Amino acid sequence: MIAVVIPCYKVKSKILGVLAAIGPEVDRIYAVDDACPDGSGKFIAESQQDPRVTVIFHAKNLGVGGAVKTGYRKALEEGAGIVVKLDGDGQMDPSLIGRLVDPIVKGNADYVKGNRFYDLVNLAGMPVARKLGNSFLSFISKAVSGYWQVMDPANGLTAIGREALSMLPLDKIDNRFFFENDMLFRLNTIRAVVHDMPMKAVYGDEKSNLRIGGTLFRFPFKYLNRFCKRIFYNYFLRDFNIGSLELVMTLLFFAFGLTFGFLKWGESIVSGQPATAGTVILAGLPVILGFQSFLAFLHFDLLNVPQKPLTDSLR
Repeated sequence: MIAVVIPCYKVKSKILGVLAAIGPEVDRIYAVDDACPDGSGKFIAESQQDPRVTVIFHAKNLGVGGAVKTGYRKALEEGAGIVVKLDGDGQMDPSLIGRLVDPIVKGNADYVKGNRFYDLVNLAGMPVARKLGNSFLSFISKAVSGYWQVMDPANGLTAIGREALSMLPLDKIDNRFFFENDMLFRLNTIRAVVHDMPMKAVYGDEKSNLRIGGTLFRFPFKYLNRFCKRIFYNYFLRDFNIGSLELVMTLLFFAFGLTFGFLKWGESIVSGQPATAGTVILAGLPVILGFQSFLAFLHFDLLNVPQKPLTDSLR
């Protein structure tokens, strides 16, 4: 069974068109009214007759992530095998759902997400500021999540298999606009296979609820937190491999080289005597070796992307 979750917040002008465009391959549709001030949920319930649609109401606003997680729990409860997340603002084409879920149905992936950056033609409608911002965030997200092969981490068109979804700690995943990025981090901790699906960017007169100022303040701390957790989980808690050793050597070499170098530099300033060539080499060599160890670790991390899907074939 394929289910679709649609977080609804200030999407009253677009939501009926989105619902009408969802094809027969979908068995259940969960529209989650996230305490919408425009009454999106009530409007949906009163304005359409699709028996697949279930409207869920939040007493208070939880954020896009909170709304999606409510839909995820309902879909799991009702036995969905694949759950699609689709925004209600009309930016995503519901006709893509069949192509989106195909890798999961075939047992080749656990999580599939849209990628607006795969083809330059698909970026024609995206504002320049969004292109630059998404490109920058994509690089950071690659390092944080460990999915170096994926792009466009904030893309809201996603599909996830039941096996992977049931393994995720939904209560710990971010409730707000960091939700999609946090999903990738959590998916890596369970070694889920993630695929990108090329899609076209569609922009009209819709208004984003994302506040740039708050994002710039909160996201860096969230990224740093998830990155440190991923490294600790994957290379020290759950496994200790050659990448772990390379990372340890990186830290040791840098710590010794920089500490020794700064101490000798301070002594030279105080004494007025320039450091000897041997002292400079002894300080610089560990830093060079540390950099080489870091490159080796980065190479290992690039190859350590999950390859074996958790989800068996659902055909």
